[in-house]
Amino acid sequence: MEFFTWCMIAAGFGMAIGSFGTALGQGLAIKSAVEGVARNPGASGKILTTMMIGLAMIESLAIYVFVVAMIILFANPFTDQVVALLSK
Repeated sequence: MEFFTWCMIAAGFGMAIGSFGTALGQGLAIKSAVEGVARNPGASGKILTTMMIGLAMIESLAIYVFVVAMIILFANPFTDQVVALLSK
């Protein structure tokens, strides 16, 4: 396969793994927050605030994965070297 095909596959797998991991993390965070509110409804404001901050941090991981995938697809630093090797 060509280099660019492998770049597409790598970006796709990276997004899939990154999305899967962040989805699990967000699901577990929400589950724990709901359990905490069910046990102590008086602390719901503090729990929900902390949960929202945690969800933002988890979501930033998905954004980082997306940025790396876009770099692999569109701004790959090895493109020139690979094209030079393939043209020989």
